[in-house]
Amino acid sequence: MVKERARILVVGGGYVGMYTALRLQRNLKGELRRGEVEITVVTPDPYMTYQPFLPEAAAGSISPRHVVVPLRRVLGQCDVVVGEAESIDHATRTATVTTLATGEEKTGARRVTYDELVLAPGSVSRTLPVPGLADHGVGFKTVEEAIGLRNHVLEQMDIASSTRDPALRDAALTFVFVGGGYAGVEALGELEDMARYAARYYHNVTPEDMKWILVEASGRILPEVGEDLGRYTVTELRRRNIDVRLDTRLESCADRVAVLSDGSRFPTRTVVWTAGVKPHPVLAATDLPLDDRGRLTCTAHLSVDGAPHAWAAGDAAAVPDVTASEPGRECAPNAQHAVRQAKVLGDNVTHALRGEPLDTYAHTYAGSVASLGFHKGVAHVYGRKLKGYPAWFMHRAYHLSRVPTVNRKARVLAEWVIAGLFKREIVSLGSLEHPRAEFELAAGGKPSQDPPNNPKGSS
Repeated sequence: MVKERARILVVGGGYVGMYTALRLQRNLKGELRRGEVEITVVTPDPYMTYQPFLPEAAAGSISPRHVVVPLRRVLGQCDVVVGEAESIDHATRTATVTTLATGEEKTGARRVTYDELVLAPGSVSRTLPVPGLADHGVGFKTVEEAIGLRNHVLEQMDIASSTRDPALRDAALTFVFVGGGYAGVEALGELEDMARYAARYYHNVTPEDMKWILVEASGRILPEVGEDLGRYTVTELRRRNIDVRLDTRLESCADRVAVLSDGSRFPTRTVVWTAGVKPHPVLAATDLPLDDRGRLTCTAHLSVDGAPHAWAAGDAAAVPDVTASEPGRECAPNAQHAVRQAKVLGDNVTHALRGEPLDTYAHTYAGSVASLGFHKGVAHVYGRKLKGYPAWFMHRAYHLSRVPTVNRKARVLAEWVIAGLFKREIVSLGSLEHPRAEFELAAGGKPSQDPPNNPKGSS
């Protein structure tokens, strides 16, 4: 039996937040029914985004609504609060939370008290002070960014097709991606594949007219799949006339000109920034111990070291890898570990409430898979290296098995089958980002300006 009315606060609704709350909901079914436990999930969005499917959503292979999982449907026994945790005072077991209603109420942030804290806010894009990046760059971490980028690429092809200005045409058909990790390589591979297909429907735009540039500061891309497959990926991308620049940095993108550290200059209307992530800012607004990279210092039980009743996993946590041969190694901040850590984390919070021994998180990394476009991919799984169609098929099979809920699995599979039978959809729905524009004009007003970091506004 747990103590009377144990309050569990889960901060974050991503991989770790959702899966931990789901595990707690299952483990504590009886306690929840009797009112002995309450679980509150604070999340900035009412859904969990399955990020490995963002490139396919951007390419039109999957509908955007099937890349996300509605939290209120999945976490029916939890209180889902759409908002942000601004700060946490673990000494008093209190979190300061702002919600969508905070500004309207004008009563200030809410104070949420708890007995057990699960910190899983994830990460945010790690940007650098590159001139023009804040004005013209777009990230690739959210479904809004993925769909906005798809609309933007198709819109640039429309601009190039209709303009008589060769400089404008060249800039519209130049696409710069910064960062050679999963997000950058998969986004570029899928969008280039889509744009190549879409070009057949333009009478004056060909795949050869487009410039796709991948900029990576280190000497290799996709380090997770190994050096050999990383070199293979570079070769495959270059075979598709994608300009891969290794050991190169983006120095500036001011005035819509991408200036690289090797001296190259590319007039462009598209700069996609995928050069890494950093811990969520809320971690710095807590009284919990952090490592030198700003992550929570955790034990192998996924508890925060030296902070009883505080737990963490995923991107926000530095978790020791007990399966590593070298001492001091930590688990990689990826989805494979996050999903598995969440199950152990949910079990350990349950064990702590019931006074039971805690489990140790131990998982040997199985490998990595990456898609490079339709029927193209690389994979390094359990020591085996795959390329091309087999790797692409494994990528889809693996992520289909991991996407949450049977509902989502069935919908994604159905869309893949339909996409295999019929032609791609290449329609840009960029106007969805500005739904009031037409009415504002009809009412005699001026259409509102694009928000600063909107992908379309950055075009």
